[in-house]
Amino acid sequence: MEGPLPITSMNHISLVCRSAEKSLEFYQNVLGFYPIRRPGSFDFDGAWLFNYGIGIHLLQSENPEIMSKKMSINPKDQHISFQCESMAMVEKKLKDMGIDYIQRTVEEGGVYVDQLFFHDPDGFMIEICNCDNLPVIPLTGEPSQIQACSRITTLKNKIQIQQTQQQQQQQKLIVQHLSPLHV
Repeated sequence: MEGPLPITSMNHISLVCRSAEKSLEFYQNVLGFYPIRRPGSFDFDGAWLFNYGIGIHLLQSENPEIMSKKMSINPKDQHISFQCESMAMVEKKLKDMGIDYIQRTVEEGGVYVDQLFFHDPDGFMIEICNCDNLPVIPLTGEPSQIQACSRITTLKNKIQIQQTQQQQQQQKLIVQHLSPLHV
Protein backbone atom coordinates (compact mmCIF):
# COMPACT_ATOMS: atom_id res chain seq x y z
CA MET A 1 0.00 0.00 0.00
CA GLU A 2 1.40 3.40 -0.97
CA GLY A 3 0.79 5.86 1.84
CA PRO A 4 -2.31 6.62 3.88
CA LEU A 5 -5.73 7.65 2.63
CA PRO A 6 -5.82 11.19 1.16
CA ILE A 7 -7.67 12.74 4.15
CA THR A 8 -7.88 16.52 4.52
CA SER A 9 -9.51 16.97 7.94
CA MET A 10 -11.88 15.53 10.52
CA ASN A 11 -15.50 16.25 9.58
CA HIS A 12 -17.72 15.05 12.43
CA ILE A 13 -18.32 12.57 15.20
CA SER A 14 -21.62 10.75 15.68
CA LEU A 15 -23.10 10.08 19.09
CA VAL A 16 -26.09 7.86 19.83
CA CYS A 17 -28.30 9.58 22.41
CA ARG A 18 -31.03 8.61 24.85
CA SER A 19 -32.61 11.96 24.04
CA ALA A 20 -31.34 13.84 21.01
CA GLU A 21 -33.27 16.86 22.33
CA LYS A 22 -31.42 16.90 25.71
CA SER A 23 -28.09 16.33 23.99
CA LEU A 24 -28.81 19.12 21.51
CA GLU A 25 -29.44 21.49 24.42
CA PHE A 26 -26.21 20.37 26.13
CA TYR A 27 -23.98 20.77 23.07
CA GLN A 28 -25.49 24.19 22.33
CA ASN A 29 -25.57 25.64 25.84
CA VAL A 30 -22.49 24.05 27.37
CA LEU A 31 -20.08 23.67 24.44
CA GLY A 32 -21.31 26.42 22.08
CA PHE A 33 -22.25 24.31 19.05
CA TYR A 34 -24.83 25.56 16.57
CA PRO A 35 -27.54 23.40 15.02
CA ILE A 36 -27.25 23.05 11.26
CA ARG A 37 -29.56 21.55 8.65
CA ARG A 38 -29.37 17.82 8.15
CA PRO A 39 -30.68 15.89 5.17
CA GLY A 40 -34.46 15.65 5.20
CA SER A 41 -34.28 12.19 3.65
CA PHE A 42 -33.14 10.67 6.96
CA ASP A 43 -35.84 8.44 8.41
CA PHE A 44 -34.59 8.69 12.01
CA ASP A 45 -34.49 11.45 14.61
CA GLY A 46 -31.35 13.36 15.36
CA ALA A 47 -29.60 16.68 15.01
CA TRP A 48 -26.46 18.04 13.41
CA LEU A 49 -24.33 20.68 15.09
CA PHE A 50 -21.22 22.55 14.04
CA ASN A 51 -18.55 24.81 15.53
CA TYR A 52 -14.78 24.96 15.99
CA GLY A 53 -14.29 23.37 12.58
CA ILE A 54 -16.00 20.10 13.55
CA GLY A 55 -19.48 18.65 13.34
CA ILE A 56 -21.33 16.61 15.93
CA HIS A 57 -24.13 14.37 14.67
CA LEU A 58 -26.59 13.36 17.38
CA LEU A 59 -28.51 10.17 16.61
CA GLN A 60 -31.64 9.32 18.58
CA SER A 61 -31.34 5.79 19.99
CA GLU A 62 -33.98 3.34 18.88
CA ASN A 63 -33.80 1.75 22.36
CA PRO A 64 -32.89 4.53 24.80
CA GLU A 65 -34.05 2.53 27.83
CA ILE A 66 -31.30 -0.07 27.35
CA MET A 67 -28.46 2.46 26.97
CA SER A 68 -26.10 2.24 29.95
CA LYS A 69 -25.24 5.40 31.85
CA LYS A 70 -21.65 6.00 32.94
CA MET A 71 -21.47 7.30 36.47
CA SER A 72 -17.76 7.79 37.17
CA ILE A 73 -15.58 10.17 35.21
CA ASN A 74 -12.55 8.27 33.95
CA PRO A 75 -9.97 10.29 31.96
CA LYS A 76 -8.82 7.04 30.32
CA ASP A 77 -12.27 6.45 28.81
CA GLN A 78 -13.22 7.36 25.24
CA HIS A 79 -13.64 11.10 24.86
CA ILE A 80 -13.43 14.09 22.60
CA SER A 81 -11.22 17.00 23.59
CA PHE A 82 -11.58 20.73 23.00
CA GLN A 83 -8.96 23.40 23.59
CA CYS A 84 -9.80 26.63 25.39
CA GLU A 85 -8.32 30.04 26.09
CA SER A 86 -8.89 30.06 29.87
CA MET A 87 -9.10 26.93 32.00
CA ALA A 88 -10.15 29.03 35.00
CA MET A 89 -13.10 30.46 33.07
CA VAL A 90 -14.18 27.00 31.87
CA GLU A 91 -13.94 25.59 35.40
CA LYS A 92 -16.02 28.47 36.78
CA LYS A 93 -18.70 27.98 34.11
CA LEU A 94 -18.86 24.24 34.81
CA LYS A 95 -19.33 24.99 38.52
CA ASP A 96 -21.99 27.62 37.75
CA MET A 97 -23.84 25.12 35.51
CA GLY A 98 -23.67 22.41 38.19
CA ILE A 99 -21.76 20.01 35.94
CA ASP A 100 -19.62 17.44 37.77
CA TYR A 101 -16.03 17.30 36.52
CA ILE A 102 -12.57 16.20 37.50
CA GLN A 103 -9.34 18.10 36.94
CA ARG A 104 -5.99 16.64 35.92
CA THR A 105 -2.59 18.11 35.09
CA VAL A 106 -0.07 16.42 32.82
CA GLU A 107 3.61 17.44 32.88
CA GLU A 108 6.02 16.68 30.08
CA GLY A 109 9.51 18.18 30.03
CA GLY A 110 8.48 21.19 32.12
CA VAL A 111 5.35 21.84 30.02
CA TYR A 112 2.06 21.60 31.92
CA VAL A 113 -1.28 20.72 30.37
CA ASP A 114 -4.44 21.26 32.41
CA GLN A 115 -7.46 19.07 31.71
CA LEU A 116 -11.10 19.08 32.81
CA PHE A 117 -13.24 15.99 32.19
CA PHE A 118 -17.05 15.75 32.36
CA HIS A 119 -19.92 13.84 30.77
CA ASP A 120 -22.62 14.81 28.32
CA PRO A 121 -26.22 13.71 29.15
CA ASP A 122 -25.51 10.20 27.82
CA GLY A 123 -22.23 9.68 29.64
CA PHE A 124 -19.95 10.41 26.68
CA MET A 125 -16.87 12.12 28.09
CA ILE A 126 -15.76 15.60 27.14
CA GLU A 127 -12.30 16.99 27.87
CA ILE A 128 -11.44 20.67 27.90
CA CYS A 129 -7.72 21.39 27.95
CA ASN A 130 -4.89 23.72 27.10
CA CYS A 131 -3.22 20.88 25.17
CA ASP A 132 -1.76 23.32 22.68
CA ASN A 133 0.90 24.00 25.35
CA LEU A 134 2.38 20.61 24.47
CA PRO A 135 4.34 20.56 21.21
CA VAL A 136 3.40 18.00 18.56
CA ILE A 137 6.55 15.94 18.01
CA PRO A 138 6.28 13.20 15.37
CA LEU A 139 7.82 9.83 16.16
CA THR A 140 8.45 9.07 12.48
CA GLY A 141 8.50 10.94 9.19
CA GLU A 142 9.02 14.60 8.54
CA PRO A 143 7.64 17.20 11.00
CA SER A 144 6.29 19.14 8.01
CA GLN A 145 3.92 16.23 7.27
CA ILE A 146 1.92 16.92 10.45
CA GLN A 147 -0.59 19.73 10.17
CA ALA A 148 -0.73 21.95 13.23
CA CYS A 149 -4.05 22.73 14.84
CA SER A 150 -5.85 25.70 13.34
CA ARG A 151 -5.37 27.68 16.55
CA ILE A 152 -1.58 27.48 16.19
CA THR A 153 -1.84 28.35 12.51
CA THR A 154 -4.15 31.26 13.34
CA LEU A 155 -1.74 32.46 16.04
CA LYS A 156 1.19 32.31 13.60
CA ASN A 157 -0.85 34.28 11.04
CA LYS A 158 -1.77 36.90 13.67
CA ILE A 159 1.88 37.27 14.65
CA GLN A 160 2.91 37.67 10.99
CA ILE A 161 0.18 40.30 10.47
CA GLN A 162 1.28 42.17 13.60
CA GLN A 163 4.91 42.08 12.49
CA THR A 164 3.95 43.39 9.04
CA GLN A 165 1.87 46.18 10.60
CA GLN A 166 4.75 47.11 12.92
CA GLN A 167 7.17 47.24 9.99
CA GLN A 168 4.75 49.41 8.01
CA GLN A 169 4.31 51.73 11.00
CA GLN A 170 8.10 51.98 11.44
CA GLN A 171 8.55 52.77 7.74
CA LYS A 172 5.83 55.41 7.97
CA LEU A 173 7.55 57.03 10.98
CA ILE A 174 10.91 57.00 9.18
CA VAL A 175 9.35 58.65 6.11
CA GLN A 176 7.63 61.25 8.31
CA HIS A 177 10.87 61.91 10.15
CA LEU A 178 12.94 62.25 6.99
CA SER A 179 10.38 64.29 4.99
CA PRO A 180 11.13 67.64 6.68
CA LEU A 181 14.84 67.15 6.02
CA HIS A 182 14.31 66.97 2.25
CA VAL A 183 12.03 69.97 1.94
